[in-house]
Amino acid sequence: MQSARTVFLVRPTRFTFNVETAQSNHFQRYMAGLDAEAIQARAFAEFDAVVATLRAHHMQVLVFEAPAEPHTPDAVFPNNWGTFHPDGRVLLYPMCAPNRRPERRPDILETLGQRFGIREVVDLSEHEQAGRFLEGTGSIIFDHVHRIAYAALSARTDEGLFREVAAKLGYEPVAFRAHDADGHDIYHTNVMMCVGARFAVVCLESITNPAERAAVVESLTRTGHEILPITLAQVACFAGNMLTLQPSHGPELLALSQSAYDALRPEERRRLEQYAELLPLAIPTIETIGGGSARCMLAEVFLPVAEPVAGPHQQQ
Repeated sequence: MQSARTVFLVRPTRFTFNVETAQSNHFQRYMAGLDAEAIQARAFAEFDAVVATLRAHHMQVLVFEAPAEPHTPDAVFPNNWGTFHPDGRVLLYPMCAPNRRPERRPDILETLGQRFGIREVVDLSEHEQAGRFLEGTGSIIFDHVHRIAYAALSARTDEGLFREVAAKLGYEPVAFRAHDADGHDIYHTNVMMCVGARFAVVCLESITNPAERAAVVESLTRTGHEILPITLAQVACFAGNMLTLQPSHGPELLALSQSAYDALRPEERRRLEQYAELLPLAIPTIETIGGGSARCMLAEVFLPVAEPVAGPHQQQ
């Protein structure tokens, strides 16, 4: 299954501009004229509206609160620290910014373990000490149906570690470099690429090496995906930062920010609507200050539902 039926989100307590991530994330920007209290209020309002919208569209949504201490300004983007797989494995990833590392929370794993079957936790965080980073589904775009993993290499996405993880999970790795309009490495693959079951949104012009670009196109074409190319200008509006979701009933959803939706041309929206209902989410404060968008807020849970514990009146 390509699309998760359950996601979890982390409410952004003490949401601020993260100076530790700004060096490699060129999408982060300050918002003039807003003090910390106003920013926090806006972030809470945007977050709560996202949760309400997802639930109104029949998604199973779990919400965790970010603790006040230690301060984790990017806790609202939980997709970067863990992936939760159908075979019961959980992978915990090495994070580039030290103030993001406490986002990996045992209490979240404990709560998930009460509802889902977790058979193994693979902790890769030791690679932080060697300066090797791989930030979850920010770094890796999974084609779960065809077991292919895509990654745009950057300071936050180590090629060797990406290939090791792909092998561990049994996925074919496709690695490449992607650059923004100023020639900087695009910090996360999920800013410029989204893969659904039958379509792929990808900024091909950001893949400046012709051989690498051809390899991405070949892989997507071979697996039957309709490729929807987007521009670097659209990437700057987070048009690549989308995620397909499977609600309990109704059509598949494509979650994206309102700014991403507005950046798509009408014909591009129509093409995407052949595959999923577009679900624009208004998060201007979170994506401007945080430098991440709708997809980054959604941690997919593919774990199997936990077997009920037999009580005194249940048969063993």
